[in-house]
Amino acid sequence: MNLPTSISAQTQSRKAEHIRICLEEDVQCHQITNGLERYRFTHCCLPEIDRNDIDISTNFLGKRLGAPLLISSMTGGTEQAAMINQRLAEVAQNYKIAMGVGSQRVAVEKPQVADTFAVRKYAPDVLLFANLGAVQLNYKYGLAECLRIVEILEADALILHFNPLQECIQSKGDTNFKGLLDKIANICYELPVPVIAKEVGNGISAAMAEKLLEAGVAAIDVAGAGGTSWAKVESERADNALQRRLGRTFADWGLPTADCITNIRAIAPDVPLIASGGLRHGLDVAKAIALGADIAGLAMPFLQAAVISEAALVDLVEVLIAEITTVLFCTGNATLAQLKQSGSLLE
Repeated sequence: MNLPTSISAQTQSRKAEHIRICLEEDVQCHQITNGLERYRFTHCCLPEIDRNDIDISTNFLGKRLGAPLLISSMTGGTEQAAMINQRLAEVAQNYKIAMGVGSQRVAVEKPQVADTFAVRKYAPDVLLFANLGAVQLNYKYGLAECLRIVEILEADALILHFNPLQECIQSKGDTNFKGLLDKIANICYELPVPVIAKEVGNGISAAMAEKLLEAGVAAIDVAGAGGTSWAKVESERADNALQRRLGRTFADWGLPTADCITNIRAIAPDVPLIASGGLRHGLDVAKAIALGADIAGLAMPFLQAAVISEAALVDLVEVLIAEITTVLFCTGNATLAQLKQSGSLLE
């Protein structure tokens, strides 16, 4: 598929702007939260376990993870993004945690930047997720492009992300979402790796999760509201007053992450479920796991650390692991499975 050079250049420029805005501007939700603050763990004053015996490893999509953590999809396509992705991949490998990359549309449009996503050489054993906007299936993308994206990353799964609000705010956004479910079902059937359905910060409802699972999606990443607002991000980079106004109006739109987890888990008890959207520390991760998620994804904390140094990333993962472990210890649970079954999280 050959695309005009101007389109690929625009996509690459947008990726660079996204990084800058996320790091420099206030693009966090303020009027809506991830919902996890409504929950508290019951403290156990006598855990009857040795903290050193606590095991926070888990399995997800057939791979063993050292901790229930996903470095959520963020970036690629620029020189800075290549550095960020290398650092993220190396820390993912060191701690055996999962990693997703940003939308690889730019790698299809501009093959010379594909290496900015190609992190398998830094993370040979890591659960890696390729990534594409689902709406691109209505814009000349099909199985061949999905296969190419998976091939670039040597990925274990493909994320198809859903971002209707972001596309509405984005100048010249791709807003034809008509008839996508059948196309998604075809990709799920034809692709040799599992497909993960993911929002980008506005949440997936139980009703939509049910439709996506019926279409063949293997896992859900709820990516709920309460963290970075992509409406705000696009408002910051809008080139006209209408788009800027739209972004401000819908800055706090979406379904809280906690609600997405509980509602989806109620209708799909066994689906592999990722909690993301406004998670900022290990206590958030533990709450999400206790609510029914299998692993938890964080983006902004990893982005902020990655632009500082490799050491900052190591420090972040160490504190996340310590926070999760402390929750288990202070609730008297030795494993994540026990935490889920303990009933120690109360609303």
